[in-house]
Amino acid sequence: MKIARIETFLAPPRWMFVRVETDEGVVGWGEPVVEGRAEPVRAAVEVLAEHLVGQDPLRIEDHWQVMTKGGFYRGGPVLSSAVAGLDQALWDIKGKAYGQPVHQLLGGPVRERIRAYAWVGGDEPSEVRDAVSAQVEAGFTAVKMNAVGRMTPLATREEVRACLVRAETAREVLGDERDFALDFHGRVSPANARRLLPLLAEYAPLFVEEPVLSEHMHAVPDLVNASNIPIALGERLFTRREFLAPLEAGVAVVQPDISHAGGISELRRIAALAEMYGAHIAPHCPLGPVALAASLQVAFTTPNFLIQEQSIGIHYNKDAELLDYVADREPFRFVGGSLLRTERPGLGVDIDEAAVRAADAKGHAWRNPVWRYEDGSFAEW
Repeated sequence: MKIARIETFLAPPRWMFVRVETDEGVVGWGEPVVEGRAEPVRAAVEVLAEHLVGQDPLRIEDHWQVMTKGGFYRGGPVLSSAVAGLDQALWDIKGKAYGQPVHQLLGGPVRERIRAYAWVGGDEPSEVRDAVSAQVEAGFTAVKMNAVGRMTPLATREEVRACLVRAETAREVLGDERDFALDFHGRVSPANARRLLPLLAEYAPLFVEEPVLSEHMHAVPDLVNASNIPIALGERLFTRREFLAPLEAGVAVVQPDISHAGGISELRRIAALAEMYGAHIAPHCPLGPVALAASLQVAFTTPNFLIQEQSIGIHYNKDAELLDYVADREPFRFVGGSLLRTERPGLGVDIDEAAVRAADAKGHAWRNPVWRYEDGSFAEW
């Protein structure tokens, strides 16, 4: 069996799919994208395809080595995301070729279901209350929300209070038996993070995500020691080497993205590294159906898995939803806030190819917002 053709498709709201076809008719799907930078990732996939076309798709590790190390210049979000999507597609082909789900090829499952959380929005406490209540009624046992909006480098008392009210509101709705996580989204300066973490402790978040930007990794040890709230980060890290410093600093949860951090092959190595430090993995995944399906395959076989992000109903999804691109929605049916293990071959997702091709005909050029402070200077989104 040889790889015969590789195609990419831009699909609203902000995703990209890759289709890898073999000369025996076995097709694998992947999701290579950097949100807001889909076009350069598409170009990177085309360059990497020069190596893959005509090759045996089952030699996944060899292809991963060549794609990540075969160029003199290595790494970065664009290349890592291109590799990630192609790696997903190759695992999908391998599973289909052997008639097995990918989690069986990775050593077999260690759990029967995957706990997931739902995103909630709302800048006002009343909106948070309604949004969290809706997810509880939908059966979810955990939610995540942004902790703050635009925050000045040294926050006012009003800004601090707004963050605390969000956490307090979520805890009131959820009670003690359910969880919520707070995403600082890199919007919070190290000084603000040191101030907020101890104040949030009484609301017992499951974790606080990305308390500072990745370039401020030197601040992480102090934040880990600032309160008893577990610290999570990693959506903007792309290799196991980049996860070593935060793990040594004591982060409790790592959040690699299977569409950014080298795909299934690298995600499982990052998980194994985290296990050595007693840390858990909560894969970042505000993306489409292939990325979620691939994340689940790793989660089913990973002992130190914690919880799965998923984008159904997320506020980014405009013009299309995750389920719009699947022919069979059953693998994404939630039972008590969890996704159940299936034995479907490959990634276990049945992509609606006609819908994907129709979406690509329309395309998208999604860009993240650019925020500014009142004085006109740049603010982190």
